[in-house]
Amino acid sequence: MCMQKMIEDHIKKIFDGNSPKNDAYRKELIRVCNEFVDSNLADPKFVKELTSGQGSKFWACISEALLADRLRGKIFPDRSALGEGPDFLLMDGDRKVWIEVICPEPRNVPAGWSGFEKGVTDFPHVDILLRWTAAIKEKSEKLIGNTAGTIKGYLQKGVVSSDDAYVIAVNGCQLRNGPFSALVGISQFPFAVEAVFPVGPIQMKINRETHKVVEQGHQHRPHIINRNNSQVPAYTFLDPRFKQISAIWAVDVNGGTVVGNSEPMTVIHNPNALNPIPLGFLPAESEYVATPCNDDEFLLEKIESQNINSG
Repeated sequence: MCMQKMIEDHIKKIFDGNSPKNDAYRKELIRVCNEFVDSNLADPKFVKELTSGQGSKFWACISEALLADRLRGKIFPDRSALGEGPDFLLMDGDRKVWIEVICPEPRNVPAGWSGFEKGVTDFPHVDILLRWTAAIKEKSEKLIGNTAGTIKGYLQKGVVSSDDAYVIAVNGCQLRNGPFSALVGISQFPFAVEAVFPVGPIQMKINRETHKVVEQGHQHRPHIINRNNSQVPAYTFLDPRFKQISAIWAVDVNGGTVVGNSEPMTVIHNPNALNPIPLGFLPAESEYVATPCNDDEFLLEKIESQNINSG
């Protein structure tokens, strides 16, 4: 069976509803996957993993195909001689920009949230944030290796140069619930911001006697407590160990724009990156940039798309 037929049959099997929207959605996913294969950007295992019947592999493959579609117009150099490496290699002038893609599963996220059950009122923001921190940690270690030194990263293997930029693309589509974006955390900043900067929920101090708010702002949250009561770091971009990570490309894409759904994208830049990427290099509605105010503080600013070339 040819690859195009395998892709078409599998997507039709998964999304088998009969309606104009379902039909348009299926056609869009089939188009994106076939074009990804035809572009020679897909891994040789792409079709096998897409059609394996494993949901995690399916959405990992769909994420790569959709992001490749969003990156049309970029320069993709021939990497056939390089062998292993991150999912995408782009050029920014004379510099290489690697992109590693991950689509975290809703593991330990209440089924009522990710299953779109009616009547769900609790926002499991900590459980969702832990999926973001785990995804970023996993793909960071793909580059720099682990702290124990038992896993070598792309830098140690010589696949990625210390002069190359490296972006982690996290697709949160499996963590969304109906109309609720998979990107926005309890702080009203993206989950990706909360994962790499110690930004927590908004808190207020109230005068006991006057009952008036005397101070308000975001909680300083350098750690998140997981289900094992362990502290998970939430300050990746302030840790010098991660200076080779240029940015996080946080996206919520599943092909739904073809039926009128929103698929937001944002970029969070590492202020300590050895090899930063320029504003506007990746398609996004907004970007977050942290600039130092003094030796101890950063100013985190959101830059809207009208101020950048979002491609």
